[in-house]
Amino acid sequence: MQGTVATYDASTRSGVLLLDDGTELPFPARAFDASGLRLLRLGQRVRIERDAAGEIVRVTLPTMS
Repeated sequence: MQGTVATYDASTRSGVLLLDDGTELPFPARAFDASGLRLLRLGQRVRIERDAAGEIVRVTLPTMS
């Protein structure tokens, strides 16, 4: 699933994504930490990975195929 960074707080390493259907989806610091990324920018396109319970476990940059 992909979305756009709506908010990101570098001090807490958490933020909110805006999904393509308009839904806002908060992500926790642990999902950002698992990505290996150092920074996110507002408006940046990202891909999210969820666990079996639906929790966001990683926020990464999308890859082009």
